[in-house]
Amino acid sequence: MASGKLAVQRLSDTIARELERRILDGALKPGDRLQPERELAAELGVSRPSLREAIQKLVSKGLLQSRQGGGTYVTDRLDAGFTDHWQEMLRQHPDIQDDLLEFRGMLECEAAGLAARRATDADIQRIGEAFERLESLFAQGPSGSEEQVAADLAFHQAIAEAAHNVMFGHLTASLFRVIHDHIDRNLKHLRRQEDDWQELRGQHRAIWDALRKRDPEAARAAVLRHIGFVSESMVARALHEERESRAEVARRLSRPAVAKADGVEVG
Repeated sequence: MASGKLAVQRLSDTIARELERRILDGALKPGDRLQPERELAAELGVSRPSLREAIQKLVSKGLLQSRQGGGTYVTDRLDAGFTDHWQEMLRQHPDIQDDLLEFRGMLECEAAGLAARRATDADIQRIGEAFERLESLFAQGPSGSEEQVAADLAFHQAIAEAAHNVMFGHLTASLFRVIHDHIDRNLKHLRRQEDDWQELRGQHRAIWDALRKRDPEAARAAVLRHIGFVSESMVARALHEERESRAEVARRLSRPAVAKADGVEVG
């Protein structure tokens, strides 16, 4: 016969759920190090043994990783399966980048619309800071390629997280890891065209302006325009790379034939 007594929730389970929620919400991101045990226990108002037990539960799940003498870090388990497989697919089938870009457009348009409605004051401040860093780096023009890529992605990721939907945050982060190299190549191409480079800067500003005015429709429209521009520039880059490749082949074919002397090739 059932006793009718409710099971008592272990404190470590409660702590684990709180840390999981922080990971899902993006407050704790892959690669982040947890606060020192004493500080985190004090923040949560729990004992250090209960905190250790909770951390071990998340280590067992693969969400956290303890490094000997180096603290505890958030892993990328939630995103790694998606990223690893799609990076390989993109390498083997580069034609699917159009599909990925189309998906990115749908994802980011909706995320921007939600962010315009749901963003807290802290979110708006964080997006603004990301935009200012992006604008500062883009103002440098051709220099600092990797920093510019990182700042570009950080701006868009901040918007996705401000949508306050855990799926947007994680899917966007995963997608950006998949297409990172393509974004890098595209920015290098755009930096050669001053008008295009300034157009790109203006698009980011339009997205930021719509978000700080909390205008969902303007935010969606600005992102849609941006993704359309990126798509067109990728086509232009592909044509440019194809022309360069053909030119290189033509240069090689036009070189003087290699003469041979005593069985040894000489140029």
